[in-house]
Amino acid sequence: MISVDEALTILAEYPLTVDTEILPFESALGRISAEAIRADRDFPAYNRVAMDGIAINSKRFAQGQRIYKVEKTIPAGTPSYQLKDGSACVEIMTGAVLSEGCDTVIPYEEIDIENHHVTIRGDIQPGQNVHHQGADRKAGDLIVPEKTLISAVDIGIAATVGKTHLKVYRKPAVCLISTGDELISVDHSPEPHQIRSSNIYALKAALSGYYGTIEHRHLPDNEEVVKRTITHLLEDFQILIFVGGSSMGKFDFLPKSLRAEGIEEHFYKIQQRPGKPFWFGHRDDRFVFSLPGNPVSSYLCLEKYFKFWLNKSLGLAKLPDSARLTEDYRFKPDLTYFLQVKLMIEDGVLLATPLTGGGSGDHANLADVSGFLELPQDRTHFKAGESFNLIRFR
Repeated sequence: MISVDEALTILAEYPLTVDTEILPFESALGRISAEAIRADRDFPAYNRVAMDGIAINSKRFAQGQRIYKVEKTIPAGTPSYQLKDGSACVEIMTGAVLSEGCDTVIPYEEIDIENHHVTIRGDIQPGQNVHHQGADRKAGDLIVPEKTLISAVDIGIAATVGKTHLKVYRKPAVCLISTGDELISVDHSPEPHQIRSSNIYALKAALSGYYGTIEHRHLPDNEEVVKRTITHLLEDFQILIFVGGSSMGKFDFLPKSLRAEGIEEHFYKIQQRPGKPFWFGHRDDRFVFSLPGNPVSSYLCLEKYFKFWLNKSLGLAKLPDSARLTEDYRFKPDLTYFLQVKLMIEDGVLLATPLTGGGSGDHANLADVSGFLELPQDRTHFKAGESFNLIRFR
């Protein structure tokens, strides 16, 4: 067995190589950018008026002038206007180009207008209420870096800079494979010795979005069928994720079948609870993960290890989360323990309350759980008020 940190180190040594494709920018939401988005011109592109009101030359105000004649009214969306009379003003709207000869905008709330003449009631600051050209970004400046998970905001930025198409990383082809004769379809009524195949659907949902094009297969507890199916799956998919079949039972022959297909085993079993029987290996550009069959264990391993590996491969930096224990907790085995917790915020602090449930097979307990709190292997007593790493899924 290896430690949690050793498993993460090994996973990082075998990244997935992902091709790219070009998409219309409107179709790129939730994908990972394979190129940077840069400003095509200064942002803003001109000296932009920030409030409705009047624009003046502040030097006249400094010389004592307080009453100005309105020379012209300037709406947004019109070309720049040159102030003809330096002692006059222009009435101007938010978003308009600041008129040449003017440097300051005074909002309507601070002036009186009568018969096309304006009186400024209070004091001003030269340059106020003007968003100057290039203040946000200069032409060529980086706005959205490569390897960004594209959000709705990024779609808007692409439109702003005229980027009609975006280069993104292709979604890897992933196959989730459930195993075991005890599993039946969700629309069937189980016999006492059977269970519905629910676990695989939770994992598939967790992988939706940028994590890949997900398909699902099921394998019986038959070694020859497993070997034959693995051969075909490796031809069609970059990533295989098996669920179950890698423990110590007589029918858990998956690791043997994978090695027979030339899959190099990088590790098998991690010093943790839940989720000890976790297997990882690869052959060329094909990667295989075998998660434990119990739902809590498989969900943990997917969130902790598989998503770490894929995020690392795709260059996505995920900020670590942490939460504070609300009560003392003890765990004696020499293992990293991933404690199921319910989260709440109190006085701006994220708090984690243990909800241990009935073990790694207690699927229903996950309905009340917000995530896993990672309790380190070198301790047995964890005190209320201490903060630990958090794997959050709601």
